[in-house]
Amino acid sequence: MAVFGLAASAVVVIATGLTGTDWLHAILAGITLAMSLLPEELPVVLTVFLALGAWRIAKSRVLTRRVTSVETLGAVHVLCTDKTGTLTENRMTIQVLRTAELEHVVGEGELPEEVHALVEAGILASPRDPFDPMEKAFHALGQKRLGGTEHLHPSWEAVREYPLTAELLAVTYAWRPSEGVGGTTAADADGATGSSTADGAADAGLVVATKGAPEAIFDLCHLDDDAAKVWRERVDAMAARGLRVLGVARSRGTLVKEPSHPHELDLDLVGLVGLADPLRGDVAEAIATCRTAGIRVLMITGDHALTARAIATEAGLADGEVTTGPEIEAMDDEALAKRLATATVIARAVPAHKLRIVRALRASGAIVGMTGDGVNDAPALKAADIGIAMGKRGTDVAREAAALVLVEDDFGSIVDAVRIGRRIYDNLRKAVGYIVAVHIPIAGVALVPALLGWGPLLFPAHVVFLELIIDPTCSVVFEMEPAEEGVMKRPPRGRDEHLFEWRRILFSAAHGITVLLGALAMLWWQADASLELRRTLAFVVLVAGNLTIVVASRSTDRPFWTSFRRRNRALWAMAVGVPAVLAVVLFVGPVRDLFAFDVATWPQLGAALLVAVVPVLLLDVGKLALRR
Repeated sequence: MAVFGLAASAVVVIATGLTGTDWLHAILAGITLAMSLLPEELPVVLTVFLALGAWRIAKSRVLTRRVTSVETLGAVHVLCTDKTGTLTENRMTIQVLRTAELEHVVGEGELPEEVHALVEAGILASPRDPFDPMEKAFHALGQKRLGGTEHLHPSWEAVREYPLTAELLAVTYAWRPSEGVGGTTAADADGATGSSTADGAADAGLVVATKGAPEAIFDLCHLDDDAAKVWRERVDAMAARGLRVLGVARSRGTLVKEPSHPHELDLDLVGLVGLADPLRGDVAEAIATCRTAGIRVLMITGDHALTARAIATEAGLADGEVTTGPEIEAMDDEALAKRLATATVIARAVPAHKLRIVRALRASGAIVGMTGDGVNDAPALKAADIGIAMGKRGTDVAREAAALVLVEDDFGSIVDAVRIGRRIYDNLRKAVGYIVAVHIPIAGVALVPALLGWGPLLFPAHVVFLELIIDPTCSVVFEMEPAEEGVMKRPPRGRDEHLFEWRRILFSAAHGITVLLGALAMLWWQADASLELRRTLAFVVLVAGNLTIVVASRSTDRPFWTSFRRRNRALWAMAVGVPAVLAVVLFVGPVRDLFAFDVATWPQLGAALLVAVVPVLLLDVGKLALRR
């Protein structure tokens, strides 16, 4: 635009000066053309639309850390989301307690004596003041059902924590009792053991308890194949009910010193715990909306595959494959990309898997949104096109790496943000098309008469007036334009699709050329009139034509009359304000003289309005053919 504008302006100055026009007026004509070709509205529109878009998205409880993500949101092809706290309420409750002898469904009654040791071991495998909802669930059940018994140890001192790792999906705590501890163990028929404690003589040893993924606990307890098979069947039965299943184990008796690794422990399997985390009420609807909008939702969780499948079924995601973290580790990038094309659930996943998933999806051409909350999620959030951090449970590192932050950690908020992002992108396209369209007639009226020797019709003041009155107003109009019908019923745009899409730009240019031809027709019709009158009529055509282009640009693929169903207060304000200002310019003598206009008759003004409005609206009907 800069090269073309400078070249055209130089041509106009030289051509106008050589026709005998005063060189000062020739230079003014060149400056006028340069001003009319300068698309100075583009950076303003982009900045305002994205900033106000971030404000609108914030109303859906999503904070924007990188404003460019507002434009990218509507293009997301795949949303990779955590399960716990995003799809679910992150409100864990213990539903089932399973020992070797008994499966107990937790209700309002008392807990059987057989499961007391299981609850006790689960509490000992958690910190004293837990943050994790699962560990809170153990403490809540213990305080409610075992308060005042020998199974709670408020005075014990935590000596060491063995945290969860990618290699070992279990958390282990070592405790130093303040009172004596004795331990008894008895092997059950399945090869696992239970344990109980009682106050006894003073003992300086340590008590160790661990909980985690059942397969990790089975490995720590060194179960033989037959016992492990029996317990795996119990795990599968619980997981198929949508429960998050944890294995719980405890050291035999007491230990003299801290082991360097949990694998060095001599542990007894105490039992299994099934926790329920209810699905958020709006998740199923939000996922259905994503499916309609052509957005794949990929649930990534550390849960057992059957648990993940059950939750996915409840959420409406159970129409694809379930892939596990160990399977991902065994695949190369090509095999992973192929598997992700059909997968809907990733189970037993760790943060490192998220990064590989993002890279594989992006390599296939998809625009990826990824949610995360932990420090280890930061690389995946950074690598995704849209990183989405949790505001409530997310770490500072995750929020710094993300482009968006969910205030309520709610998946429905992401879908609302995508809807707003699509609306903003649509409106950006409309505004860009309008800007292209309105510059064509202004530049043409500044250029053609000067080249034909009709004398300079527009001066810089006229162009400034047009841009100050019409362009900012119309930018507000397009920013406030409601979403089009079916905005979430169409597939996302491709990664290689640009804001300046040529078919739409050419159609907008056709609107501008139509207004230009109307202005030139008025000038030819009034060829014998004074220069001031021709300037007046051309100016009326430009103003009326630009207002008509606004109406025609409100929809990208539907004719103008369909957009009247969508309310836009800024449009009505413009429709009243701009004609009022134009009337002052035309009918108030001092203002009219300032613009070097002449008095026009009502038939002349009516003709100017007709040639400005009717051809543009007729051309807009062509959208029906383009849509077909």
